Amino acid sequence: MGFSRTLAFLLVPYLLLGANASLVQLNDNGYEDIIIAIQPNVPEDLTIIEQIKDMVTKASTYLFEATEKRFFFRKVSILIPENWTDNNQYKRPRRESYQHADILVAPPTHPGRDDPYTRHFMDCGEKGEFIHLTPDFVLGKKTAEYGPSGKVLVHEWAHLRWGVFDEYNEDTPFYAAASSKRVEATRCSAGITGQNGVPQCSGGSCVTKRCRVDPQTKLYEKGCQFFPNKVQKSKGSIMFMQSIDSIAEFCNAKNHNREAPNLQNEKCDFQSTWEVISNSEDFNVTTPNATSLHPPVFSLLRIRERIVCLVLDKSGSMGLYDGIVRLDRLNQAAKYFLLQIIEDGSWAGMVHFDSYATVVGDLIQITSSNDRNQLIGKLPTVASGGTSICSGIQTAFQEIRKKFQGTSGSEIMLLTDGEDNTVSSCMDEVKQSEAIVHVIALGPSANELIIEMASMTGGIHQFASDNAQSNGLIDAFGALASGNTDLSKKALQLESKGLSLTSDLWMNGTVVIDSTVGKETFFLVTWNRAAPQISLWDPKGTLVGTFTEDTKSKMAYFTIPGTATVGTWIYSLKGTANQEVLTITVTSQASDPSVPPITVTTKMNKGTNSFPSPMIVYAEVQQGFLPVLGATVTAFIESAKGHVETLELLDNGAGADSLKNDGVYSRYFTAYTERGRYSLKVRAHGGKNTVTRSLGHPSNKALYIPGWVVDGKIEGNPPRPEINEDNQTPLENFSRTATGDAFVISNAPPPNSPDQYPPNQITDLDAKSNEDQITLTWTAPGDDFDVGKVERYVIRISGSILDLRDNFDKALQVNTTELLPSEANSKETFVFKPGNVAEENATYIYIAMQSVDKSNLTSKVSNVAQVPLFVPQADPGPDTNPDNPQNPSGDNHNTGVNISTVVLAVVGSVALVSIILSSTICVLKKKKNANRPRTGF
Repeated sequence: MGFSRTLAFLLVPYLLLGANASLVQLNDNGYEDIIIAIQPNVPEDLTIIEQIKDMVTKASTYLFEATEKRFFFRKVSILIPENWTDNNQYKRPRRESYQHADILVAPPTHPGRDDPYTRHFMDCGEKGEFIHLTPDFVLGKKTAEYGPSGKVLVHEWAHLRWGVFDEYNEDTPFYAAASSKRVEATRCSAGITGQNGVPQCSGGSCVTKRCRVDPQTKLYEKGCQFFPNKVQKSKGSIMFMQSIDSIAEFCNAKNHNREAPNLQNEKCDFQSTWEVISNSEDFNVTTPNATSLHPPVFSLLRIRERIVCLVLDKSGSMGLYDGIVRLDRLNQAAKYFLLQIIEDGSWAGMVHFDSYATVVGDLIQITSSNDRNQLIGKLPTVASGGTSICSGIQTAFQEIRKKFQGTSGSEIMLLTDGEDNTVSSCMDEVKQSEAIVHVIALGPSANELIIEMASMTGGIHQFASDNAQSNGLIDAFGALASGNTDLSKKALQLESKGLSLTSDLWMNGTVVIDSTVGKETFFLVTWNRAAPQISLWDPKGTLVGTFTEDTKSKMAYFTIPGTATVGTWIYSLKGTANQEVLTITVTSQASDPSVPPITVTTKMNKGTNSFPSPMIVYAEVQQGFLPVLGATVTAFIESAKGHVETLELLDNGAGADSLKNDGVYSRYFTAYTERGRYSLKVRAHGGKNTVTRSLGHPSNKALYIPGWVVDGKIEGNPPRPEINEDNQTPLENFSRTATGDAFVISNAPPPNSPDQYPPNQITDLDAKSNEDQITLTWTAPGDDFDVGKVERYVIRISGSILDLRDNFDKALQVNTTELLPSEANSKETFVFKPGNVAEENATYIYIAMQSVDKSNLTSKVSNVAQVPLFVPQADPGPDTNPDNPQNPSGDNHNTGVNISTVVLAVVGSVALVSIILSSTICVLKKKKNANRPRTGF
C-alpha cells in the first residue's frame, strides 16, 4: 500500500488548510480586506487577474440587489504567487497571506470537475473556511456548466460569510411532497418549474429517457435529474440554482420549501436562507442604503521574503518557576524555531526586553546554517528586571525600519510570561504599523491585552503552560511557520511528547515516517536536569545517529541525512537524574514536491467562551484536498494550571461532527473547570484502515447545470467526468501532530452547579421497511452532548412531515420501554411495527426522535427519517420517440408526479389497518459500546 500519486500535480496545496482566520471587515455596508489568493501551482496567466476583477465587480452588484441593497464588495486584495513575474503594480502584502485567504484560485481536485465550493464544516450561521475556484472557472470556461461567475461567487459567499447551506441535494434529488401529493425535485422555491429525465449518452450524442420509479425508495431511479425551464417566473433561490436567469434573491420565510430534504433544512432547523442571513451579525449592524454601492477597489500583492523579529521576555519571572527555569524552555523552543521552522531567505532579528528593550541581533537574511547559529548565539541567558512589552515591540519596529522603509508586512514574535499594565499604551501604534504580531503566552499570568494585539493584526495566539512535559512551548514556536510557506518546504510535526520521570527512568516510543515525508527529518530531545542517554533505531533495526548536545540549552538534536527510511523508527531515552522531565519532537519535510503529504490542522469553534456554552474541537486530516478517513485522532486540551483533558475526535457525522467522512474529526468540549487560557494539540495516527476518499461532489458548492428545458425540449449539457465517489485509496501508517490557536474561558462553572448540558441532537436517523416492520438506526448521543449515556429515547411517527416537525410532542409515540440506550457514539438499532397513521392519504411514514438524560434534559428533535407506503405513478416524462430522438413523448412540463393510493405489497395495507394504535415493540440486540481511549502526553 502507498500514498496516491495520481493527480498529485493537481492536489498540492500551497499551505495547510482548515485553520483560516479571515481578516474581512464590514464597513458602511461594504466588505473590506477580502483576500483572493492565486496558488503557485496555477500557471502564470495575467488574464486570471483581470477575470477576478470582473467576477468580483459583477458579484458585488448582484449581492447588493439580492440582499435588498445592504451588502457589497468594497476592497479586495489579490495575492499573486512569488513564482509569477514581478510587476511594478504589485505591492508587498501587509497582513495578507494564504493562511488568511477567503478565496483560493487553485487547480481542481479532479480533472474536469471544476465545481466552485466552500469549505465549511461548522454549524448553521457559522463562517466557513475558504472558497475554492479553479482557473478554468475564473477564466469563464465553465459558464455553461455553472452560470455566470459573479452569481456563483454570491452563492459561495453566502456559504462562507453567513453559514447557509445548499437547497438542492445530489444524494436525494427527489422527495415525496405531502403538500402536493407528488414526487418533487429537491429545490427552493417549489415554484421553479422544469422536467425530469435520465440522460443517456453514447458516441458523443445524448438522449433523455423517462424517469422510472425505484421499487425500494418509491422515488425516481438513480440518474434521474431535474432540468429547469430556461424561462422562469420565480426569483428564488440563489442557494438552489443561481444560474437561472430570473433568480435574484434568497428563499425567504414566505417561499421557503420546508419539505425539501436538503442541508439547509437539516442544518438550519428548517429556516430559509434569508432568515439565517437576517439573523447574522452582519445584518444586525447594517441598514439598507441604496446609495452606498461603489465599484470594488483592488490591490495587487505579490508574496515577498519574510521579515521576522523575535521579541523575547527575559524579566525576572522567566527564572526558576515550579522547579523549572522558564528561560531554559524559551531557549529550547526559540532554538528549535531558528533551526527548523524559519524559512531560508527570511530576514530575522532579535530583541530582548525586561523593564527596557535591547536589540541583540540585527536583522540578517537567513541563507545558511551560520546565519541561524549567529542568531541562536544571541538567545538570553539571564533573567532579571521587570516587564515592558511595549518597549520590546517598539524597539523591534525601530530595528525593522533601519533595514526596510517601514514595518508593513513584517512579523513580531512576542513571548512573555508576565503582567504589564502599560500594554494599552502602544496598541494604537501596533495597529498603525501594519505589522503582524504573533503572541506566545507562557504561564497563567501573561497580560490579556496581548490576545487582542494578535487578533487585530492577524497574528497567531499561542499558550504554553508551565507543565514542561506537555512540550507546549516548543509546539507553540513550531506553529509560527509563515502563512505563505510552500507546503513541500514546511517542517511537518510527526511527534511531540513528554514524560515526567520518577521511579522509571526510561522514555520509549516510536515514530512513523511515511513515504510522503522524510526530507530534513529532525529529532529534538530536551531535559530539565541532566542529559539522558539517547538511542535511535531505523526501521531495519540499525542504531543510527549521533545527537548534537547543547548542555547550555539542555537539548540534543539530530538530522537524518538525505531522505529517511520509510517505516517505524524506535527511540529510547534513559534519564540520568531523578525528577527529570524529558520531551521529544520530530519534524520532517515532504519527500517529493509532486506528492502532497498528509497534513493535520486543528481549531476550536471560537476563541473565547463562557459557561455553560459548549465548545467544539475540529481537526482536519487531508492529503492535498482529499479527506483522510479512518485515522485515530486525539485532542489534548490543557488549562493554564496544567490540567489536560483528552478527547477522541470522530468523523462519524454525529454529535459535533457536521458531515460524515469529510476528513474533519470533531467533538464537543465541556469539561473546562477553570478560567483562563487553554492550549490545543492534536495527534493523528493512520493504520491499516486509513484511506483517502475521492470526493466526487464536495458539500456547499454551486450546482452543476445538467441542461435546460427550452420550448418544451430538454437541451442537456455534456455530462461531467464520472468519478467513483466511494473510491478509497489505502494509506500507509503515518503520524502527525498539530497545534491550534489558544482559546480563553472567561467564566467557568461554579462548584456543584446543576447539569447544563443535554444530549446532542441525533442527526443520522435512518429507517428501512421490511414487510410490516420498520428498522431504525442511529448514532447514540451522550448524557452531556456526545459524552456518557442517555437515560431513554422518545420516538414518534406521523403521516405528515410538517406535523411531525412542528408538533412533535403531539405525534403518535412508539413504545420504547425495552429500548436500553448505549454509550455515546455507539450504533443503535431498533425495530418496531408502526400503528395506524392518522392522516388520510398518507404516502410515507415519517419518524423522528429525542433523547433524555438523567437530569431530564431533552435533546433537539432529530432529523426526520421516512419509509414509503404507496407507489407513485411513473412520470410519462421525456421518453425518446424512436422516430425522432429529439422529440420527447408525453407531458414534459411536470416537475413531479401524482402519487397513487396503491398500497405497497411490502408494507401491506391490511397489516397497517389491523395494527392497533399502541405500537408493538421489537428490540434487536444492539449494544455495541463505544470505545474511547484516553492517551496521555
